[in-house]
Amino acid sequence: MLSRPSFRRSPPPLPLLAALLAVAACAGPAVRGGGPGPAPADTAPAEASAGRLPEVPAVDGPLRIRVAYPAAGGAIDARDSTFIFGSAGTGAAALTVNGRPAEVAANGAWIAWAPLAAAPGDTLVRFDIVARTGADSARVVHVVRRASRFAPPPGRAAWIDTTTLSPRGRVWLPADEYLPLSVRAAPGATLHLHLADGTRIPLAAAPELDEVAWGIRAFDRDTANLRRELRRDRYAGVLRGRGAGASPGAVLPGLPVPPSTLPPALDTLAAYAADTLAPVLEAVVGTDTARARWPLQLALLDTLPVTVELDDDPGGRGGTDSITIGRTTPGGTYTWFFPTGTRAVVTGRVNGDLRVRLSHGAHAWVPAGDARALPPARPAHAAVVGSLTLSPRDDRVVLRVPLSERIPVHVRETDAGLAVRLYGAVSDVNWIRYGAADPLVARATWWQAAADEVEVEIALTRPVWGWRTRWERGDLLVEIRRPPAIDPGDPLEGRLIVVDPGHPPGGATGPTGLREAEANLGVALRLRELLQEAGARVVMTRVSDTAIDLLPRTRFAERLDPELMVSIHNNALPDGVNPRVNNGTSVYFNHPQSIELARAVQAALVRRLGLRDLGVGRGDLALVRPTWMPAILTEGLFMMIPAQEAALRGAEGRELYARGVFEGLRDFLAARARERP
Repeated sequence: MLSRPSFRRSPPPLPLLAALLAVAACAGPAVRGGGPGPAPADTAPAEASAGRLPEVPAVDGPLRIRVAYPAAGGAIDARDSTFIFGSAGTGAAALTVNGRPAEVAANGAWIAWAPLAAAPGDTLVRFDIVARTGADSARVVHVVRRASRFAPPPGRAAWIDTTTLSPRGRVWLPADEYLPLSVRAAPGATLHLHLADGTRIPLAAAPELDEVAWGIRAFDRDTANLRRELRRDRYAGVLRGRGAGASPGAVLPGLPVPPSTLPPALDTLAAYAADTLAPVLEAVVGTDTARARWPLQLALLDTLPVTVELDDDPGGRGGTDSITIGRTTPGGTYTWFFPTGTRAVVTGRVNGDLRVRLSHGAHAWVPAGDARALPPARPAHAAVVGSLTLSPRDDRVVLRVPLSERIPVHVRETDAGLAVRLYGAVSDVNWIRYGAADPLVARATWWQAAADEVEVEIALTRPVWGWRTRWERGDLLVEIRRPPAIDPGDPLEGRLIVVDPGHPPGGATGPTGLREAEANLGVALRLRELLQEAGARVVMTRVSDTAIDLLPRTRFAERLDPELMVSIHNNALPDGVNPRVNNGTSVYFNHPQSIELARAVQAALVRRLGLRDLGVGRGDLALVRPTWMPAILTEGLFMMIPAQEAALRGAEGRELYARGVFEGLRDFLAARARERP
């Protein structure tokens, strides 16, 4: 099951890293059927039938209702209907959920799509589950909670939904920048934000369309569920040129605390201790008034610029990837990958997200914990880009870009190669030195793309295989990976491939209790055998039911310098998405260099498994984020669908999955082998 991990990651424990490296050492050259780790529980057939999952084996056990999901007492987040699944213990059972029949598979697994109580304010959802066989019956009332949502208090004309107050927490902004405010409150109300110094900030009605749940947008095939209603209970305002609430402190450790904008009479220790400085939002409807404290601490940045240096390992513990992630908005998708040592000027902060200036027309949000203020403060100025050098090596071409400052950069894959955007820069590129003739590089060009942005483009004769950036003293090095030499008649021979059995920790669970981590490992072990039999060198990120976090997996893979990486997963749906019509097979990638690999594996998986083709997708997922090699994440089957869970329990189903991935990898490599400069 794919998930979106948080950015902060712990370094791998040393014993774990040692164990992983031992696995790599044991992998060695290709050995038919060999390698460390346990074999699957049952022996796979030499060839599984393509295009159809195996029949679900019959189970005739005692009648017993079990619910695998949702957990009793747990919370579900759905609008009007959701799924529930589990096992009845026997395939001979007839089962209903709230009086509606649910299909029971031959092994007793079942899944139902059930409506939720529609009464406003209902917090508990009850599923009345009844199962019957010819001689027995069982009943379970399964109770879960609906995800907490604000409901206007009964009998009140004025109300404020405090869960929608935005922004909240600690904020630092320049004095000349507007801070947008938004909240949900009673329609037709008059709203004012009262600051501690007596200033009143009006908020006006700002009707807007409500949001569609992320799960609906990601998975639901029914476009009717994308409907959005106009909400007239939304309000917006702006705050500019003054602080609000108690002081949030220094924008970064070691820097001075911004001066208070409060009158001296209010800026006292007693006022801070009593928390009387928090802004108060007031909503008035007729004679009814609602008030709420706005948990906001806003400070104005000093006019002197603060330059920071980025480092994702400020404690020097090791085990990181020496990359700081940049986003276009706090909490947004990963957009920039700044190598350690990059420097930029701070332009704001919201809680743990620091905003830095890339150029006059662009900024990025980075983790504040990755930023170290450089003393002393100094005026920002454009970096000068010097003459460029290309150096061919056996496995890569290195572009060296001399710079007077370690400025932010962005590498973008184009149809013809790579484009390197240098922010806050002016060009003094007098020459470009190509070095010895290289069949991979067609040409290098540069231009001043904006007043303070320079772009360097490297046109290649082959599709991009991989790239990465790093600083070497004051020079930026962009390493462009040379595609491997592939034998068209035997494309897997000699290839080094990392196979990652996704999870644990985490992962989905099927109706009869099969854990995704177990299913993924069974498929991955069989995939390793197939690849090794074809001459590939294979390294597994795990070969047992061992919990390994995301970063150790990717760091382990990158240190081995593999040519391909594939992470094996099986899917699950979020609450409120109908599993009957929204299951199937999909493959995810992150960088454009991996899309053809994703398409090849997707086509082979659909051909082998015979499930609905959900297509390939770009995903902000840790296991496909490395840029040095094509990397994909497969979601072959859905754990929650009884027939698909059953297939993953047996050797035949795992064989189909593994062969699909194997054939996709082989087809991709064969196609690349036919390409010529």
